[in-house]
Amino acid sequence: MKDKPLILVTNDDGINAPGIRALIDVMIKIGDVVVVAPESPQSGMGHAITINSTLQSHLIKNHGGPQKEYSCSGTPADCVKLGINELMDRKPDICVSGINHGSNSSINVIYSGTMSAAIEASIEGVPAIGFSLLDYRWNANFNNIKSFVKKITLEAIKKGIPKGVVLNVNFPKLKESEIKGIKICRQARTYWIEEFDKRINPQGQKYYWLTGKFINEDNGKDTDEYALDKGYISIVPTQFDFTAYKAINEIKKWTL
Repeated sequence: MKDKPLILVTNDDGINAPGIRALIDVMIKIGDVVVVAPESPQSGMGHAITINSTLQSHLIKNHGGPQKEYSCSGTPADCVKLGINELMDRKPDICVSGINHGSNSSINVIYSGTMSAAIEASIEGVPAIGFSLLDYRWNANFNNIKSFVKKITLEAIKKGIPKGVVLNVNFPKLKESEIKGIKICRQARTYWIEEFDKRINPQGQKYYWLTGKFINEDNGKDTDEYALDKGYISIVPTQFDFTAYKAINEIKKWTL
């Protein structure tokens, strides 16, 4: 690693979102920064990639700030692929994704474009962190968490993140002085009860808004949901290896 770490910054809320601007503010104090982020919001895209159409990226001219900043027509995962393989002079020392407007704790990690971008970086061999704030408002106050984002990132660079692991970091919606600390957690066992709000457009055609009810039936005190509820920052070490190792021997008993 050079004297200054090279940092790839991305997100899923789009390159103009206040969350990524706050993340950039922190990262330029730590190292050399290259931003590659979606040109428009891509929330809930998960690990989607663009394969049936072309991708475009545009260099945004900056006055100070990041070394280079690109908008990308694709998904968060596309942004990371393009950044690492085409737009950067060398592989970054770390990738940070976010700061997401809204939670990516527990089951939400499955749908998250923010975390999928970080996971894509890890697949490419780059240590990665996804940051999210439990505040969906566009004008959410990210200043309350900047010092924690810096602390976590510096520690990850110094100590290293285990290979194949991505840090899923969620912040409670609290003032900086109200945050009680940081807890390393497991992902809570939660789910959504899906509901669709059915409506009729002026042409008489049906359309649907996806809504739902978040259900947490996990009473454990070692989970991300518990930590966030109690005013702590949660960090869940997350892996992209989906293998259910405990089930292998059970499935081997089947008559196949």
